[in-house]
Amino acid sequence: MTQDTGSSPGLRRRATTADKSPQTPPQSRPSPEATTSSHKPIDPASFYGSSQAPGSSHTAYIPPEKSPFREPELVMDEEPIPADPTPWDPSNAWGESNVDWDAAVNWGDTDMGSIRKVPIDGRDENEELHWYDPVVHAARPGPGVLPPLMAEMLHDPNHALYSVITQPHTPSTTSHVPSADELRAAIPHPNAYYCKEHNGWVFLQWKSSTVLPPLVKEFSTPLPDQARRKRTVSCVGDGEQPFGPTNLTHHWHRYEKAVDATKLNPPYTRGELLLDLYLCCQCSLYCLVSDVIPGVIPTNLVDDFTRDKLSHPAIDKTPRATVVAGWETILTVIDNRLWRDEQRSLPVGRPKFRSKVGWSPPVQQVFKTIGFPLQDLQQGQSASELALQPPPIDPSTPEGKASRTLLLRAWVEVGAWLTVYQKSKDSLGGYNPMVLFVKAESARDMYQVGIGAHVSQIPRGLLPPVLSNHTGLENAWKILGMTPSTYSPELLIFAYLAQCRCDPANTMTYFTHLYAIINTMIQLGQNVPSELQTLIVEERSRFRFTPDDLSEAAKILGFGRDGEVKVELDNEVDDDFIAQAWRSARQRAWQDPSNAANRRAKLNDALRLIAEHRGSEKLLKVWSDEKGSGMSPDTAYTTLEVPRDVDETMLLTVYSMRVEDQPSQAERMREALSVIAEVTNSDRLRQFLATGQDPGDTSVTSTTPDMPRGLNQLGNTCYLNSLLQYFYTIKDLREAIISIAQADTKALDESKFTDDDLKRHRVGGRLVTRREIMRSKKFVNLLAGLFFNMEYCENPAITPEIELAKLALVTTQDEEEDEVDKAGTDSSNDTDATLVDDLAPRPTYDRVSSSPLQSPTGSVLGKRSRDLDSSMEVDASAPVASPSERMEAAKTLTSSPTHQAQDATEFLEDAIASSSKLPPPEPSADVEMKDESQASKAPPLPPRKPRQTDDSVMMFGRQHDVSECMDNCMFQIETALLDFQGKETSDDDKTSPIKRLFYGKKKQRLTSLSPVDDALHQSSIHEKEDLFSHLHVNVADEGFDLYDGLARYFDDVVELGGQKKRMEVSLVDLPPLLQIQLQRVQFNRETQQAYKSQAYVKFGETIYMDRFLDSANPEKKARSKEIQAELSAARDRVYKLTQGKHAPFASALKNTADFLSSQTVLPDISSDEALVTSLRKDEALVTEQLQQEREKTVRLKQQLEDLWKDDTSAAYELTSVFIHRGSSPSWGHYFFYSRNLPNHPDSWFKYNDSDVTAVAKDEVLADTTGSTANPYMLVFVRKGCNAIETVHRFNPESIEDA
Repeated sequence: MTQDTGSSPGLRRRATTADKSPQTPPQSRPSPEATTSSHKPIDPASFYGSSQAPGSSHTAYIPPEKSPFREPELVMDEEPIPADPTPWDPSNAWGESNVDWDAAVNWGDTDMGSIRKVPIDGRDENEELHWYDPVVHAARPGPGVLPPLMAEMLHDPNHALYSVITQPHTPSTTSHVPSADELRAAIPHPNAYYCKEHNGWVFLQWKSSTVLPPLVKEFSTPLPDQARRKRTVSCVGDGEQPFGPTNLTHHWHRYEKAVDATKLNPPYTRGELLLDLYLCCQCSLYCLVSDVIPGVIPTNLVDDFTRDKLSHPAIDKTPRATVVAGWETILTVIDNRLWRDEQRSLPVGRPKFRSKVGWSPPVQQVFKTIGFPLQDLQQGQSASELALQPPPIDPSTPEGKASRTLLLRAWVEVGAWLTVYQKSKDSLGGYNPMVLFVKAESARDMYQVGIGAHVSQIPRGLLPPVLSNHTGLENAWKILGMTPSTYSPELLIFAYLAQCRCDPANTMTYFTHLYAIINTMIQLGQNVPSELQTLIVEERSRFRFTPDDLSEAAKILGFGRDGEVKVELDNEVDDDFIAQAWRSARQRAWQDPSNAANRRAKLNDALRLIAEHRGSEKLLKVWSDEKGSGMSPDTAYTTLEVPRDVDETMLLTVYSMRVEDQPSQAERMREALSVIAEVTNSDRLRQFLATGQDPGDTSVTSTTPDMPRGLNQLGNTCYLNSLLQYFYTIKDLREAIISIAQADTKALDESKFTDDDLKRHRVGGRLVTRREIMRSKKFVNLLAGLFFNMEYCENPAITPEIELAKLALVTTQDEEEDEVDKAGTDSSNDTDATLVDDLAPRPTYDRVSSSPLQSPTGSVLGKRSRDLDSSMEVDASAPVASPSERMEAAKTLTSSPTHQAQDATEFLEDAIASSSKLPPPEPSADVEMKDESQASKAPPLPPRKPRQTDDSVMMFGRQHDVSECMDNCMFQIETALLDFQGKETSDDDKTSPIKRLFYGKKKQRLTSLSPVDDALHQSSIHEKEDLFSHLHVNVADEGFDLYDGLARYFDDVVELGGQKKRMEVSLVDLPPLLQIQLQRVQFNRETQQAYKSQAYVKFGETIYMDRFLDSANPEKKARSKEIQAELSAARDRVYKLTQGKHAPFASALKNTADFLSSQTVLPDISSDEALVTSLRKDEALVTEQLQQEREKTVRLKQQLEDLWKDDTSAAYELTSVFIHRGSSPSWGHYFFYSRNLPNHPDSWFKYNDSDVTAVAKDEVLADTTGSTANPYMLVFVRKGCNAIETVHRFNPESIEDA
């Protein structure tokens, strides 16, 4: 029995016009037309979403037993679903991030300039600025897409997805009629949507939930922070965010094949299916999507069948009607088999069948696919008839169940295909299609609304056509995660910022494409919105760049075939090479001063750009440390107040002092040093800027074993280094210190010496305390350790202990005063050892002709006044702590009535030294004095400015000058060497190495200069002998030698009680080491400022002290005094004519005469020939007088030298020269020269902190006129005395020889 395709009149009922009416795009899930069903309503617990009509995502679904299903609608929130066959821990499977995106920026509170007009949260300024650092952005999820592009990624944008709905079929009484549940089950899944072009299905689900489906694998990029996502239900939608949106739209991140559909609820039961997961990083919404799930009839067969009908239309039908009729025939065959239990064969050769569907390979293959095999009805006969055999549909048999399921699925898919095909506006002619029980409604609006891509959420068509059709920007839109059709300025800004937020590592890629879009707008003459212009400006200010910028940066640094470097910049070029190329280019920039600042700014930007592109912390540090702010070299040198030819050692010293003096200007000082480092291309300065430590002069060659060792600076301690090096060259002192190197200060028991023992020993004219003894022992032990290293260490330089420096620079008195300060104030730290004391000056007394060495500013080159009051136990007869301090006592006397009555002997008990300055200042310019009765106690100290301590800068309390430091060291050495078990010692005792080596004895004689003074005192002559360790020479003017300076020291005028006295000094006993301090600090009474005298003082390798001895020939001394008086008067005359007030006179007279004789500018002033002649005569007279005085000084000087030329018994050889380099008395750099005695007296060493070099004798004795590097202390050793051993190094060969 054959099947008749037309035997079912119910299938031929034509659709009404209402059936074809267009549907309004739904804003939510559409409900199908209500159709009465003969089936009993299914229990809601038995299917997903039973409250709605069946179909696709609305289709009720009969699940396997014990598997509850729910409607796959947009769920706002839900708890984890229990009873899942595979237990799943969301916290583990989902991979909650431990990184809080809000660590740096509060969500919704981001302030990024004008960009904040676009709602976006979660940005992290630190991540965006350090986009190149993988550690910073390790927790970010990577690139994302906006909803419109995601919609295109879900499925082919040219293909529509449809929600398929099955309707109840016409009732039938045959057996095995499909139930409604079977119809629903014919759809692959409630969340499956039909695609006509693929004749297949796409699984698509979107949901807002705090719990996400289990992942089947881990991903290379982190998932968005789950804690962050839970805070917001959805980024879009009315009522979702009552306080306004924090983000303009969703930002989706795709994870391919992330979820197993068989693990979902309801599960996918048609085999294995892996779903792509899309997560919005800003809210709880996620989306699952599959690839196309193939239909029963493959796509190629559908296409072949359709093309066959279109190309061979029936005579009475249009091509499209032929297609519809053909598919309706296939659908009728399936329908008859399922609902009418049609079991008859279907001959394919009969005219009716061929007129309906025809017969061709595609037709045959379609029927074979749906289970209708082709068989011969006339088997065994000569004539054959081919027919299609219906498959079994009895659900009780496996074959029947499988065929039934296949046919139902094909019935749904063919019905859906026809429904969609008939929606086309192309005419079917007069053909009236059959009634279909399958409805297909477009799901595009529904899922676009769900994911935030609908036109009502994101407008379309705002981009000008000239841009939307621009093929060169296709990739740019895609990289930014958006489509050109959905462009708006706000959305483009959001897309860019969201990509940078979620994928900081590719920030420059996103900026490149953003810039390409905006630049294209400009090139095509389109108006660029102000928001986009502002965004570009702001991003440029944050060093965003494009590949073109990168190429230009390489060219700016000199890379490329035609650049200065001649090397292409690629990954093989290391960071050090790039840094050096940058430095060289910056240095070359100064060749054009007018454009240097602009050029350097470009170079700085280029280096940072390349550093960020390479992710190089090293280059970024170079950029940060050395980029500067555009300061010119001239400004840099001016800022530090140093000349351009300053050496690096001096420069670093000045820099440290400037920073310490003016901490508020530290950044500017550092900038200046950085500029100088760049201009001079100094690695030493760069290392100092990078580490804070001076690496030393790298130009110095390696040190030989027999070379003396240098000392590294501990900060501003260069003069202490010079002093320690000097002590080491003194043989007896070195041996005495090393001899007690094994002493343990901790084992020293204070009870071993009593108060009586302490009273039996004096140091520096006073008793010492237990505290001073313990302190001195510690100092000497540390010094011995340093000496040991200087003898045995192989390193070219040694670093002294910080404690050693502290003990050397800070006196016991200072410690005690600071302790008192700390008890009453919170600012005890003052300055380090080479800076000016910022305390208020103590009242001082200035002698008539002395330079005010105790000037208000203080100085490291001259003595500052010391507070004579001390809390230490001091012998009443010796109130001054050291010789240098006792010298200062002579300068602190006042002119009060009490002192007018003071006996001159009392004065001599305190005064041990004097110095003079020529010419004498006018009395009216004297400093105001105070009564000693009011100054007997130190005035209260003003609060000291607190200073921050720094490991690289010594901050040891009070400011001390070089002499005070030396006195402190010598005092501690002498104290440490005291023998408390021995006999009583006095100041005259020469058993101490300090007294034996450094101290001599001098006689001081004070005589009256006026009869008035004689009437006030019983005697007009007073004498006293005292010890001395230094001779002081005041350095004021040019043209003096060392003998001249000493002569003024030994014969001077002082003022006592308002009366002038002559102070004469003679030497009774000379020490082995004669130390002469050149006091260069002078005081300008007009400006009231101290300054350093740069005057050259001539000295030689040998000096003869015979003329200054107390035992010298009296006649010669008298004659010498006469000559010296004439010499001083002549020099004073020369000074007044050349440097005095209104001087020089000769040139002034000449210029006046020249002006009057030739001027034409002032016609009212007539030339007076007589006046001009008189002026020229005066000029000649002054010139002649000046010449005569100069000749006279030369003659008198020679007479003086001739007078003493045969007195050479007290001969001393020069052994050490201490140098101060600097133009200010408040700061500078110290180093010293030491003669290589005793074996190589013609060779010298220069000790410059860590650098020790051999130098020629001429350098030591050179004329320093015009230089800021001048001697400030000279040391001579008695001729024939072996006190100096400059080089004392351990010789390993001595052991080998032994």
